[in-house]
Amino acid sequence: MSPHTGHSPARPPRSILPWLATPALVVYVGFAVVPLVGVFALSFTTWDGIGTIHDSGLDSWRAVLTDPGLPHALWVTFLVMAVSWAVQTPLSILLGTFLAGRQRYRAVLGVVYFVPLMLSSAAIAIAYKALLDPNFGLGAGLKLPLLVQDWLGRPGLAFGVVVFVVSWQFVPFHTLIYQGGVQQIPTSLYEAAQLDGAGRVRQFFSITLPQLKYTVITSSTLMVVGSLTFFDLIFVLTEGGPGDATRVLALDMYKRGFQASLMGPASVIAVILVLVGLALALLLRRLGGRDAGASQLEGV
Repeated sequence: MSPHTGHSPARPPRSILPWLATPALVVYVGFAVVPLVGVFALSFTTWDGIGTIHDSGLDSWRAVLTDPGLPHALWVTFLVMAVSWAVQTPLSILLGTFLAGRQRYRAVLGVVYFVPLMLSSAAIAIAYKALLDPNFGLGAGLKLPLLVQDWLGRPGLAFGVVVFVVSWQFVPFHTLIYQGGVQQIPTSLYEAAQLDGAGRVRQFFSITLPQLKYTVITSSTLMVVGSLTFFDLIFVLTEGGPGDATRVLALDMYKRGFQASLMGPASVIAVILVLVGLALALLLRRLGGRDAGASQLEGV
């Protein structure tokens, strides 16, 4: 048969399609399911990380769930999550819409803007810690009294710095997601809106935002679940301080497990983080309704 007859390439039989996913399934089980089961089993033991593991039943769970510091760590975790989402989402949508344009300078700006995404969280935390130093930082160097604050020594300011640095690092990533989402919107919708006399602001609220519904759900899921794992940036920047003002659950887990050598309680917190992340992901998926892909498949 000639290759130019117009026939589409042959598709693999449905019977072998499940086998194509086997390598990914093996990797997922080996690096996600097995460690999770191990951590869950470790939460019922007493272990200092070096010696013999001893079965302790529910002692670690009782110790963590009755610890008065757990509600505070949960509150700080959810507060960082909510505030960072409220900051990152509008900025990411606006920047993604802006960078989806076809002007040449926007492509250059997009490349420069994504530089923070390529830096490690520890390096970013060290840089901001030096810049915010009240004695030798940016404010002291420029002699600007407004910037000469004890940014990391006061609870409110320290929390604000954490949210700012997190947003500065991850807004480019979510901007990239929204940029791709905006580029998938049919241009015919905007052309029809222009014929009806709609301006750019009206087009943004009537066309762009509604069309980005599922993109918002995807970005929000990554943002919310990812905020549960903030550790290295906060550890280097504030170490959970001042006091416990920025002590999130992930940092609490590290301090219990690797500083206090309490692997059992640390494993309990790890299980709690997984359960909270799973619940939030399912909630966001429920709020988003059925995705467009599923609807398209049903129409085939």
